[in-house]
Formats: sequence, structure tokens, C-alpha cells
Amino acid sequence: MRKPLPPRIFVTGIDTDVGKTVVSAALTEALHADYWKPVQAGYDTGTDRETVQSLLTTLHLTVHPEAYKLKMPAVPVYSAEQEGVEIDPQQIHIPDTTNRLIIEGAGGLMVHLNRNFLVIDLIQQLGVPVILVSENYLGSINHTLLSIEALRSRHIEIVGIIYNGEHSAHMRELIYQTSGVHEIGSVEKGHKIDRDFIQAQAAKLRTDISKYYTL
Repeated sequence: MRKPLPPRIFVTGIDTDVGKTVVSAALTEALHADYWKPVQAGYDTGTDRETVQSLLTTLHLTVHPEAYKLKMPAVPVYSAEQEGVEIDPQQIHIPDTTNRLIIEGAGGLMVHLNRNFLVIDLIQQLGVPVILVSENYLGSINHTLLSIEALRSRHIEIVGIIYNGEHSAHMRELIYQTSGVHEIGSVEKGHKIDRDFIQAQAAKLRTDISKYYTL
């Protein structure tokens, strides 16, 4: 029996640059959700919030401002220290919204936000379940399973895995056989990322996710 999809979801990745922003944009579009990235590190070519906002067509949603916006593209703790800022977890609060909410993390689970606080700590503090973004590269099975183990060690609910780009049946089988975590969707890679692309991926994700959850 399918259960309801949680109203707030944290999108994290098995590594940096595995497609969290594209997946977050597609999920935001698919679920008619709001979007929020609590910590942005690096914005010379624009923030992830600006990218997502430019890709959405759904009306009546909000792309919420970051709690911390750091210029240097580096691990957030280092960016913050270089800019004379300390990221205070107590200043990071879920936006007030009645819509569904997609929350995009910075890098992977073990990325430092300050010297004593990691992305996985933020997820635990916010008390929201996770969608894990995975990608097919040498070592990604290991990174995916380690991420699942880390989340389970903190008793954080895992909604499922979304794969970015090509992924082999062998990869999916091993990850599911070992972890029991379902693939709930995938997005294509290597295409021009524009509104039409995000709409197409959103439609596919909505169909895929509805096999496991009521929307």
C-alpha cells in the first residue's frame, strides 16, 4: 500500500556535483512545491536558487532566500571563515509555507557547515526525510551505500533514490539488494537544461514517484 509523500523533503547527494539542483528543480515542478537552499557557497555564475527559479513554470510557489549566501565556491565552513561569517545552525529555520517544500543541501552529507556541524546534522535538526541523488561513476555504489548507512545511523527517513543520468541495471540491483532503498525516479543528463527539459523530467518523476507514494 502506498503511503503519502512527505510534505517536506531534503535533497542531498552522494557527492558534490551529482545533479542535486536539476533534481530539486524537477521535483519542485513535479510536486508544485516551494524551494529552499539553506546554505549557498559560490555564486559567481548565479546561485542555485536563481537557477531553480529560472527553470520553473509552476505558479503559486515561492523560491525562498538562503539563510546563508557565501561568495566563495568551497566547503561552506571555509567560505564562511574567509568572509568573516560563522554559520549558526540556530539561525537556519524552515520557511513558513503551506506548500510542499523541497530543501536542497550543499554537497554531500559530511560537508561541514561550521567546524562542528555537518549537512547531515542540519537534516537531523530540521527533522525532514531525504531523497538521495546518485550518479553512475566508478565508486558511486560505494558512495551511495555509505550515504544510506550514514542516514540510517541517525534514524533519518529515506524517501528513495533518484538517479541522475545513465545508471546500469547492475548498479540499481546491487544498491537495492544491499540497502532495500527503492529507486523512485531518474532524470536525464547531457541535455540543455531549460524549462522544457525540467518540465519533461518533472512529468516523468511525478509518474515514477506515484508508484511508491500518493502525491
